[in-house]
Amino acid sequence: MTDHHTEPWYPTAAYLYVLHLDGPALAWEYLRRHPDYQLDWLRRRRQPDAAHRWGLRLFEDPDLDARDAHPAWFPDHDGVLQVHPDADPPPGAGAFEFWNVPGRKHLVHDGKRLVLTAHWPGCCVRLALAPGLEDGMACLYAMRTCATPCARYRALAAGLDALSAAAGAVPAATVRARPTTAALQELHTLQALDATLAGASLREVGEGLFGVDDVAGWYSDGGLRARVRRLVQRGDALMRGGYRRLAQLPPLEKGRSASSADRP
Repeated sequence: MTDHHTEPWYPTAAYLYVLHLDGPALAWEYLRRHPDYQLDWLRRRRQPDAAHRWGLRLFEDPDLDARDAHPAWFPDHDGVLQVHPDADPPPGAGAFEFWNVPGRKHLVHDGKRLVLTAHWPGCCVRLALAPGLEDGMACLYAMRTCATPCARYRALAAGLDALSAAAGAVPAATVRARPTTAALQELHTLQALDATLAGASLREVGEGLFGVDDVAGWYSDGGLRARVRRLVQRGDALMRGGYRRLAQLPPLEKGRSASSADRP
């Protein structure tokens, strides 16, 4: 039997960062594993517009995980805060102050505008900066009209609340609750997907996720086999288009996949 202990997908500790990712970041983790996306990345100089079929404004390096990558999804998800200059500010109006945005900051131009991403323990906020906005300028937050404005407003308010709560000193460490069942499922799904892409069998995937002892009765314990199989199937489905739901992108037309869209 092949020894998988030294393979990158085997140690679960390598996936612990997944427990703290939001929807758009998780979407990137699944997309970057798609073989066709990786191929399009290599061809990006010849097909710069090919990123659009994946729901991206620009290509992002698939070798970068969600801790270092900053994919520019199109259209924006509801959690992106749009910041515009205030053309008629009242006395004492709030100003945009770049250096007062909390956390570790990353600024990138996505082809249309500057997008500022700020990370601090337990939170990530993305701000789309309108052209003409300068540091110290009075500003306002904007929201697109939509069929469900209340839901979009709640997402906007959640981002503003997070910024307000972190306006003081951001702690170097924070105490967090135990991971949720949903977060653990994402961790196991990505680990199972990587194992499958590396050629591991279902049983080998189970050993990596749950340990050799738990898999000792693999053939008699149909429940564990079924669980591993569902994780593998889920990971493949998310990689092949299901990630769009996590990034709040519109679904592809029925019968089409991201890898075949817009291709002859």
